[in-house]
Amino acid sequence: MPLYAYKCQDCDADFELLVRTSDVPACPSCASEKLQQQIARICVDIKYPAVAKSWRKAAAREGDLSNFSKQELQTKKA
Repeated sequence: MPLYAYKCQDCDADFELLVRTSDVPACPSCASEKLQQQIARICVDIKYPAVAKSWRKAAAREGDLSNFSKQELQTKKA
């Protein structure tokens, strides 16, 4: 099930829902089905350093070093 962002046209609530293609989503605040699908926001900051570290290790294994800082690249070359 994909995660979609919505804005309720009746109560102006912003929320995200997991929605199957056969389901009609409803606002969790007012139960209205008058929803406008929004462009999902991308998380800028990774709040969990362990997750970021594992992603970086996976990228490095695949040969992609673009997500490392210059300092980290220098220590990897050494």
